[in-house]
Amino acid sequence: MRAILHVDMDAFYASVEQRDRPELRGRPVIVGGHPRRGVVLAASYEVRPFGVRSAIPMARALVLAPAAVVVPPRFAAYAEASEQVFSILERYTPLIEPLSLDEAFLDVTASQGLFGAPAEIARRLRQEIAAEVRLPASAGIASCKFVAKIASDLAKPDGQREVLPEETRAFLAPLPVSRLWGVGPKLEARLHALGLRKVADLAARDAGWLTARLGDLGTHLAALARGDDDRPVVPDRGSKSIGAEDTFEEDVADPALLRPRLHAQALRVARRLRRAALRTRVVQLKLKLDDFTLQTRRCTLERPTDDGQEIYRAALELLDRAPPPRAVRLTGVSAQELDQAADAQLALFGEQAPRSEALNRALDAIASRFGQGAVAPADVLSFESDDPLDEVRARAGASRLDVPD
Repeated sequence: MRAILHVDMDAFYASVEQRDRPELRGRPVIVGGHPRRGVVLAASYEVRPFGVRSAIPMARALVLAPAAVVVPPRFAAYAEASEQVFSILERYTPLIEPLSLDEAFLDVTASQGLFGAPAEIARRLRQEIAAEVRLPASAGIASCKFVAKIASDLAKPDGQREVLPEETRAFLAPLPVSRLWGVGPKLEARLHALGLRKVADLAARDAGWLTARLGDLGTHLAALARGDDDRPVVPDRGSKSIGAEDTFEEDVADPALLRPRLHAQALRVARRLRRAALRTRVVQLKLKLDDFTLQTRRCTLERPTDDGQEIYRAALELLDRAPPPRAVRLTGVSAQELDQAADAQLALFGEQAPRSEALNRALDAIASRFGQGAVAPADVLSFESDDPLDEVRARAGASRLDVPD
């Protein structure tokens, strides 16, 4: 029987802010952008009783919770915390399917001989995340992905819940049909009109009855209602691209001011490539203009790389080749057409590895011990020195690679 974990960080962005700024602990915190055009990116558990949730407009959130503390997002700090969390997950299994920066599925079926029962593995990794990253995480344990995801949701905050195979149908039965994957407001209303309000209602219906009214979707929902979900955990090693992007709170009109942002993003992409033992052949630059027009440009490198400076130079060349015609609200750098590092073509005539590889190994070792912000290029640091929050972030130990948004 498979053993699947769903690990989910609790109010991830808000928890990072409360960790890095002690004065925010225990207070209602909203991580969000511009009050007129932004949305809530994260809401601490202290602000949720007021009705504030992720993805609602910032303007509405401030009406619901006028006394909440609003902080701008620091995506590089969240990426750094995410890298630390995933490093801990990798201690227990290579079968990790990331869903976002703050959640993932793990298949620990083959890990039980080394680390114990699935519930013990979940307890250990949550304990290590709390001790090393100083953030809370919740976990769901089940024999399939769908049930593990629901279990982790119900275990929040800072808890875990295991659903044994023989308990699956009883666990799902009382839940509303909206808990099923793919059931949004419109489909939920349609199911209610058919008298299907609980998961148990779907599980009890004849397959022919459901197919006649809902087509293939009915068969799919009935299978989920019974806890039938045989989809495997798909590791990230098969990624087709790795990227980093940030939306700015204020549009940037001067292309020169985009350079340190692109530099920071290229470094983040390179770190992720090295962690996954991958190299890229193609660098892509993404720009979203102030009128929401999306522009993408790409170039092919002479040989695969995992070096942030090479990726940055490629992105900068793409930017300089065709400067944006309007102010920019978002930039992104991504690595495309990825190869395993071990499969990269060897240099001709026995050339030695570039000095950048030794430098990157040293930088990675420093970052592993002292944090990603211990060393950073001068342009990124000088860019951040203009940020009024920089001193506060430095005192809190936040990443110096952070890009204000």
